[in-house]
Amino acid sequence: MAEAKLPKSLVLVDHPLILHKLSLMRDKTTPSAVFRQLLREISLLLAYEVTRDLPMTTQKIETPLTEMDAPILKGKKLVIVSILRAGNGLLEGMLDLLPSARIGHIGLYRDPVTLKPVEYYFKVPSDIGERPVIVVDPMLATGNSTAYAIQKLKDAGAKDVRLVCLLSAPEGIRRVAEDHPDVPIYTAAVDSHLNDHGYIVPGLGDAGDRMFGTK
Repeated sequence: MAEAKLPKSLVLVDHPLILHKLSLMRDKTTPSAVFRQLLREISLLLAYEVTRDLPMTTQKIETPLTEMDAPILKGKKLVIVSILRAGNGLLEGMLDLLPSARIGHIGLYRDPVTLKPVEYYFKVPSDIGERPVIVVDPMLATGNSTAYAIQKLKDAGAKDVRLVCLLSAPEGIRRVAEDHPDVPIYTAAVDSHLNDHGYIVPGLGDAGDRMFGTK
């Protein structure tokens, strides 16, 4: 996918450490325990980027030497929403950097025939409209589940939504950008395409299965 064709809402986080760790994750011989640890490390680095423009204010404090107006985050703590089940891999690493964040979960699975999302769980903070929201899911493939999840969050009142994913396919990027042009998409890599089963190529396989050793 040529850079000129990428939507403006896409933010490619191609830090050398992220790309190195991602290559290790792609290797089919990487065991589940190592895969999970690498995902946790990458998610912390992605969290650093997605929170770069959070609003700030100042608070008067005293250092050991003097009084100062110190910069602090403004407003309510943000919400991290995991698209189950693979989203929890990104969630854990982000919580290392953002331990005070509120947590939401959206349970979705992809129908293997239609590739459409099927919802089985939804729980987010009641005041989500007053907080920045980071949606996490390692793989942005068809974009159907992600676009659905973002719409559910907007219906619940969310106004400031950002998407973080490890790998993206052009098809998924286009789908989310078309449905939610106001939502920035942070990703470590944009792969070539989707295969006939809706998997990202070259990709890394099913992120959930590789995380939990279920295949």
